[in-house]
Amino acid sequence: MIGTGYWARVVHGASAAGHPQVDFVGVWGRNHAAAQATATELGTRAFDDIDTLIDAVDALTFAVPPDVQAEIATRAAERGRHLLLEKPLATSVPDAHRLERAVAAAGVASVVFFTRRFVPEVVIWLQRVVEVGGWECGRAEFAAQIFAAGNPFAGSAWRRDKGALWDIGPHALSILWPVLGEVTSVVAGRGRGDQVHLIMRHPEGRSSTASLSLTVPEAAIGGSLYVYGSGGRMTAPGSFELPRVVAAHAAALDALIAQAQQPGSGHPCDVHFGARVVEVLAAAEQSLASGRMVEVAPVSSAS
Repeated sequence: MIGTGYWARVVHGASAAGHPQVDFVGVWGRNHAAAQATATELGTRAFDDIDTLIDAVDALTFAVPPDVQAEIATRAAERGRHLLLEKPLATSVPDAHRLERAVAAAGVASVVFFTRRFVPEVVIWLQRVVEVGGWECGRAEFAAQIFAAGNPFAGSAWRRDKGALWDIGPHALSILWPVLGEVTSVVAGRGRGDQVHLIMRHPEGRSSTASLSLTVPEAAIGGSLYVYGSGGRMTAPGSFELPRVVAAHAAALDALIAQAQQPGSGHPCDVHFGARVVEVLAAAEQSLASGRMVEVAPVSSAS
């Protein structure tokens, strides 16, 4: 495991330590004291040197800031290691493309942990939505408050810097995309605090909107996601408690193992989809800066 923070310990670490098909070899973190404490808590070994850890394993699970993840994961892929990555994949399109190319060149397995995509109720809901078809529009609203005292993410520098767009925007895209198709353009506007509003175009005239914030008043915390069209209106299952999230990570590990055992099989939430999500987030960031609609870079830009 790469990472020693709250999410690393209570989700990635707890999942890996309890998974019947995983030999949890060790932990590396930029703070060795934290790595040692995490390793002790999870019953594994702390590594001083990241390359020694990479050489000792078949696969890595990542719970570090996305810019740190992108650099380490690229090195690991180049050395033939399978990757269970966090969202967003990176915070720049070039970094995402570099990692995507490294994974493709090495032929290793990759899964990006878009949490909701590995929760059984959401998986069933998505299957049903795709079967019904006829969807014209979707709407996601995710409102959180993570910077209050006592919140485990309150000290997250990258979340404070990049805001809700990059932290919870991937969750919205991970559900809207498989229903409505790829995002072809985006218009973004700012709200209060870090709030961002997105208007997105999809193929064949479909569209979606998203409202994202990490800084709403505590009384306003909540969220919903739904799609509508000729098939009616269908609302996705909502938020999930920590044990369900750990179980979802275990399902992501299952997907990584299956992919590693069947090279070339791929996965809907692999590094390629992760890179497409980064392209949309970067386009939204450009729209915020320019005040204009921004076309999303074509997939061929990663080649």
